Amino acid sequence: MIEMRDGARIPLHTTGSGPDLVVVHGGGVTIDIYRRLASRLADRFTVHLYNRRGRADAPPRSVPYSMQEDIDDLATVLAHTGATDVLGHSGGAVVAFEAARQQVPMRRLAAYDVPLQVDGLFPVDWLPGARAAAQAGDIPLALARTGAGLNPQLAASKLPMRMQVAMVKVFLRTPIGRMMGELVAMTLDESKSIDEHSGPASLWSGITAEVLLVCGASGPPYYPRIHRALAEAIPNARTLEVPGSNHDGLARATPRLVEHFAEFFAR
Repeated sequence: MIEMRDGARIPLHTTGSGPDLVVVHGGGVTIDIYRRLASRLADRFTVHLYNRRGRADAPPRSVPYSMQEDIDDLATVLAHTGATDVLGHSGGAVVAFEAARQQVPMRRLAAYDVPLQVDGLFPVDWLPGARAAAQAGDIPLALARTGAGLNPQLAASKLPMRMQVAMVKVFLRTPIGRMMGELVAMTLDESKSIDEHSGPASLWSGITAEVLLVCGASGPPYYPRIHRALAEAIPNARTLEVPGSNHDGLARATPRLVEHFAEFFAR
């Protein structure tokens, strides 16, 4: 259990042995989907997972949402564990990058699909409609609009919206679907905040950590462009595209993908 700067207490879930590594999870999920990742890194690293506020065993987050709360919490987790290596996924990667930009001490920072709003490359035209649906309590429509907006490469995203909603209703019967449905309003608030933390790639040029930007070659088409722009601006950064991997790559945690991160953090 870690006490945050405001007195809130967040449980820490730790496994493995070796150098300390903190994983910052994505927006629409909890740490549960990263258990396989942690297990496959545990023979070489001490992996620390924690639920960001508003999820599972974490305390409620502030209202209205402020990304700075997430950034401050990450800084506290790093100080508590002594870790200087961070792996962030999706919205969690944005939190990690913003923390690094604020000079929270990090030696190595790896990201999988970081949706930073760099030069307008991250799509947000779907966001107002998705938020309106969530605020109206129409969770299937909110998730359908989100999925279509974020995954233009998928054939399902080109179907009529009523068909996409029907597919989402089936998805909501699964454990991960229920989780994402329960968290969708919170996730969309975070998406709005991510869009507000926008700018040219040079905005992140002061990051001093060694950076690895990973995306799946089968994932959304905007991540490679965002990653390349960041890598050109950040002094010690490089990109990597993993064949056959999609946005859920860290949840699947295939040995090939995990090995890329293990090699980076072991250097």
